[in-house]
Amino acid sequence: MQVNQPAIVAEVGAVFEAYEAALVAGEVDRIVGFFAPDAVRIGIADRQVGLAEQAAWRRAQPPLPPGRRLKDTIITTYGADVAVVTTLFGYPDNEVLGRQSQTWVRLSEGWRIITAHVSSPAYA
Repeated sequence: MQVNQPAIVAEVGAVFEAYEAALVAGEVDRIVGFFAPDAVRIGIADRQVGLAEQAAWRRAQPPLPPGRRLKDTIITTYGADVAVVTTLFGYPDNEVLGRQSQTWVRLSEGWRIITAHVSSPAYA
């Protein structure tokens, strides 16, 4: 297994950027479309299993605050079909950075998130 193949890092980087754009725009159907059908997402105070739970949860949430920024995004690939993306995220009105990680797998329909985790430090 070859780790961090540049072409695979670029592929995953492109789908991660598209996911982030959908997230910032609040486009629920696009956001959920980046997840595998049985994906698990664990947020700061929530948990969803599967696309239906995630879509319902996202529709009930307010939009993200404006000015979301990412920092220290790292994409690590494992072979040609698995990647882990970790990043820090923040907003202009808050100095504390949250954490986000996603495991992406190449499925027949393309790259999809199979697990996602979002957290905020306890001192936030």
